[in-house]
Amino acid sequence: MAVAHRKLLRSRQVGSLLFLLCISVGSAATIRYSVAEEMESGSFVANVAKDLGLEVGKLAARGARLVSEGNKLHFRLHRKTGDLFVKEKLDRESLCGKADPCVLHFEIVLAEPLQSFRVEVRVFDINDNAPVFLNKEPLLKIPESTPLGSRFPLQSAQDLDVGLNGLQNYTLSPNAYFHLHTRFRSHGPKYAELVLDKPLDREEQPEVNLTITAVDGGSPPKSGIAHIRVEVLDVNDHVPLFSRLVYRAQVPENSANGSLVATVSATDLDEGSNKEITYSLAQNPEAVLQTFQIDSQTGEVRLRGPLDFEAIETYDIDIQATDGGGLSAHSKVLVEVVDVNDNPPEVTVSSVSSPLPEDSPLQTVVALFSIRDRDVRVGGKITCFLREDLPFAVKPTFRNSYSLVTDRGLDREEVSGYNITVVAMDTGPPSLFTETVIEVLISDINDNPPIFQEDSYILTVRENNSPAIFIGKVHAEDLDLGENAQVTYTLLPPQSGDLSVFAYISINSDNGKLYALRTMDYEAIQNFQFVVKATDGGFLSLSSQVTVRVVVLDDNDNRPMILYPLQNGTLPCNDLVPRSADAGYLVTKVVAVDGDSGQNSWLSYHLLKATDPGLFSVQQQNGEIRTLRQISERDPMIQKLIVLVQDHGQPALSTTASLNILLVDGFSEPYLQFRDPSKNPTRVNPSTKYLVISLAVLSFLFLLSVTVIFVIHIYQKVKYREKFTVQEHFYDDCNFPNNLVQGGTSGSLSQPCPYEMCSATGTSNSEFRFLKRFMPNFPFPHGTGEAKTEAGSSLPPDSDRNRSRGSEDHGRVPDNCM
Repeated sequence: MAVAHRKLLRSRQVGSLLFLLCISVGSAATIRYSVAEEMESGSFVANVAKDLGLEVGKLAARGARLVSEGNKLHFRLHRKTGDLFVKEKLDRESLCGKADPCVLHFEIVLAEPLQSFRVEVRVFDINDNAPVFLNKEPLLKIPESTPLGSRFPLQSAQDLDVGLNGLQNYTLSPNAYFHLHTRFRSHGPKYAELVLDKPLDREEQPEVNLTITAVDGGSPPKSGIAHIRVEVLDVNDHVPLFSRLVYRAQVPENSANGSLVATVSATDLDEGSNKEITYSLAQNPEAVLQTFQIDSQTGEVRLRGPLDFEAIETYDIDIQATDGGGLSAHSKVLVEVVDVNDNPPEVTVSSVSSPLPEDSPLQTVVALFSIRDRDVRVGGKITCFLREDLPFAVKPTFRNSYSLVTDRGLDREEVSGYNITVVAMDTGPPSLFTETVIEVLISDINDNPPIFQEDSYILTVRENNSPAIFIGKVHAEDLDLGENAQVTYTLLPPQSGDLSVFAYISINSDNGKLYALRTMDYEAIQNFQFVVKATDGGFLSLSSQVTVRVVVLDDNDNRPMILYPLQNGTLPCNDLVPRSADAGYLVTKVVAVDGDSGQNSWLSYHLLKATDPGLFSVQQQNGEIRTLRQISERDPMIQKLIVLVQDHGQPALSTTASLNILLVDGFSEPYLQFRDPSKNPTRVNPSTKYLVISLAVLSFLFLLSVTVIFVIHIYQKVKYREKFTVQEHFYDDCNFPNNLVQGGTSGSLSQPCPYEMCSATGTSNSEFRFLKRFMPNFPFPHGTGEAKTEAGSSLPPDSDRNRSRGSEDHGRVPDNCM
């Protein structure tokens, strides 16, 4: 029943204390609460959101959490409601020991923005511990001759509670010899002394039994008892006498076990065994007995256990000296623990913002942490700094609390993360420090455009390629990460707005590979260029551009085309050569062009077939046909030549030109059109018809070009007022009927042909020596070294010299037949 009654009273006491919670908000955003110990897990403490002035739900939205300075949290926070609850049953004695007040510290950390609030919860003591005597049956040996008023200290009762709930008083059972006197220690619990009121008589009563009760101040009070047995000794009329009543000593807290603390000394005036003194630590608290020991013979007090200034600063040690007769005396040793700097600062990181965007502004809070140094008195001022030169700085917020902020700009492409070493150092001596590593990752933003590997690209493709063929690749690198580094390639139209380039080229938007969409023709287009744009995948995308030039390589896909003599399928135009011509006489010239370029357009001329191969030769480089020897009377009048025109491509392509040469005695003889009697008339093949039409169109364009050049030439002559005389004779035909060739006598000319009449100067013969075909002498650009035809073929430089020489030699070469 008594136990049930005590439990009921205890529950009422806890319940009453729950209503005495007090809340106070101090400076520097410190919130203070008060709770009673032994509160059950889940007990309500306070509403934090209300005390912080935050709306319900803000704690959850900002990720509120509790961070303790120690390793254990005693409370939990309900984020949705903001209520603070007890996490587990609180025992003030195990949390704080004898310290009063008992205050638990922790922080409430909020994110977005990063913010922290210090919270102090004071745990009030309840009377849940009764006073306890360590020795339940102490024994006192008191000589019968002990004078009245002698005092005998008793062991102190231990009560873990503090304040009013701690030990308050002692009571002694009724007896005839002693009364109880309660005394106070400067540091430690109260203790009681037995005061002798009546002389002891061993013969009358050799032993006295007493009961001492220790009572606390709780409501209801609790108590503990011990049974004291007093043994009355025979007469020993001198008690030991200490040299001092109080011994004082200072011991550094880092002293090793066995270190000498103090030496006590006592003397006894008795003789024999009554003079022999032994020393002991009598009636001392458990903390003293665990920390100190005394040599019973020498009185040397030495360390038995470690000292910790942060736990206990002073010790009050009772020393008892007992002689051989059982008499004892008491003295005190006051030990002052000297603080040394033996505790490095402790760093507690409460929150870290990682990863951190690389575009974070200066003074952005990266982490929050606090520093505590247990050596408050000797540690001196604490300095906090970073071990390395990093773009961060330590900034104090309030007492012993700091924030890690950005000090310079961040660039993820240079450094993707930091291991920040925070050093907390006291001033000592000796100076102690603690290093704490805070890892911060840097997140990427789209701040780098794609960069092409080359300033410009030149790609080549050979003409007559297959459609959709791969011709090259462009590549751009982006230093960013993820989507910010994903590059997409697109084609941009030229500044002229001509979109025809898109008909030739396409690009793979993912890898930058370029493809030719159609077959290239070098004769139509030799090169073109366009712009490729590389765009990254960032939210605000960045881009760069590069120019790509595509060069079309020539293939030998065009045969040489004969410009003169015309090979249009009609009756050929015959060239006249006087029989009086000497060796090397320029008869005519085969003119051909090749639509290709470079080596593929270099032409060479060869005499493939001739009526008399030994009479004429063809210059390989320029196609000039000259006589090899003096023409004789035995040479046939009609000379038929077939000239092979071949380019230098691989493989080489060629074509042939057929022409007739008439050997005449003079230019007054009729110039007959020759038709080969061996060739019978045949029906024209339709494909030949189209070929003839094509050649006719090309011939027309050639004549038109010559006419335009001629007009320009005349215009330039008029402009510079240069006079020249051109004699022109236009004949309607330059071909004779076939019957005249075969020996007919008709002398009429059926087709006109223009000639320039040239007389031989310096001779008595007034007859015309030859007819020179009239062609205007067109001016060519200075410095070229050669004349180029409209189709692009090269005329050798000596062609003009031949014309000039022909004029000086009275125009003996018929250059063209119009």
